[in-house]
Amino acid sequence: MNDHQPKQPLNVLIIDDEVNIRKTLALCLEARGHRTAAVSNPKDALAEAGRRVFDLAFVDLRSGTQNGLDLIPSLLGECPWLKIVVITAYASIDTSVEAMRRGAADYLPKPFTPAQVELVTERAAQLRAMEQHIACLQEDLAQLHPEVTFTSRHHLMQRAIELARQVAASEAMVLLRGSSGTGKTMLARAIHQWSNRKDKPFAVISCPTLNQELLESELFGHAKGAFTGALRDNPGRVAACDGGTLLLDEIGDLPLALQPKLLRFIQDREYERIGEQLTRKANVRLLAATNTDLETAIKEGHFRADLYYRLNVIQIELPPLAERPDDVENMAHAMLRFFAGQNHKLLAGFSGEALTALRQYAWPGNVRELRNVIERAVILCPTELIGREYLPTSIAPRPSQVQLGDPVSLKVIEEQHIRRLLASTKTLQEAADLLGIDQATLWHKRKQYGI
Repeated sequence: MNDHQPKQPLNVLIIDDEVNIRKTLALCLEARGHRTAAVSNPKDALAEAGRRVFDLAFVDLRSGTQNGLDLIPSLLGECPWLKIVVITAYASIDTSVEAMRRGAADYLPKPFTPAQVELVTERAAQLRAMEQHIACLQEDLAQLHPEVTFTSRHHLMQRAIELARQVAASEAMVLLRGSSGTGKTMLARAIHQWSNRKDKPFAVISCPTLNQELLESELFGHAKGAFTGALRDNPGRVAACDGGTLLLDEIGDLPLALQPKLLRFIQDREYERIGEQLTRKANVRLLAATNTDLETAIKEGHFRADLYYRLNVIQIELPPLAERPDDVENMAHAMLRFFAGQNHKLLAGFSGEALTALRQYAWPGNVRELRNVIERAVILCPTELIGREYLPTSIAPRPSQVQLGDPVSLKVIEEQHIRRLLASTKTLQEAADLLGIDQATLWHKRKQYGI
């Protein structure tokens, strides 16, 4: 293998009005395995950036009568991940600082040697690789949650899933309704995966978590200097999800002043970044989710009726988990397998008493609460079967301790006596010996009492 071959070839854009510089840089980079495109002016540079994805750009500060510094923000607007190296024969501290301020990653004065080109290219490659690694780690973190299989025995949930599958291939707006934690975000992600957009980005914006200005910036983006703290251009989630799907979670909390801009985007697919006059377009499918009564919000003046009618093309209602005890059991087993694997444990399942407690609980926190309960139980349980004692007391209240002579049945006394001995002994054989029974009888007693 050639020693000059890079670990990861880069796509490199070269912008310089001198043909010899373009040729020299291209030959130098291609000899080391990188792919190049060379242009003589900013207009052609932006056209190339719009057609291809580049990792690195060499930008001449003076391309004819044009200033290369002005090109930097425009290139970053097209490719926010692009690493820009400024090259110039007019090197100075001022131009270097200004280039960095506008978003350049490095600086290379003319004349330069192949070794200098290789050095700045390697630095840019390392930075790009680190960013990609971080993106992969973030994706891995997103997978640290149990997959929810969309099957159900409950007729309303079955109807919701079937409707979601039917509309997934369309471009129709979908409004997901249901109480907090019922799985609206998971169903939105499933709709994306079932659609023709599955290979494009999927993102979620939580409307209640940001103030109006930051929410608009998160949604549509902003230009550098548009407001205090806007140190560089932000393309926004709409641009980042071009071709994909964007979920607006808790849409009922969208600020009233921002609602006309969202309505315009839904109707025309047009928007402007904060601090810009340029009208942009994006091909993004919007989904919305809410746990609030939008009809009441309209009557109270908190939500626009015209926006509601545009959002509410297809409405899917997710029933609360308390109405679906069979689903609780199926999800609990799936989550147990996931968290057992994550924590390197061999667990066989739940005791009968634990399953009964799970089925009978009201689940005000819905799927989100169930997930937390199962993860906790898996971590705490030292045996292969999760008993009710490893569930929170709010779900499985502990029986009160009884004393000899209390007005209770022998069965209650026997169960508590066995539980106490098992908790205080190191082995099942030791517990069986103290009880005066064999291990097989103790196994049957444990099964009888769900221990």
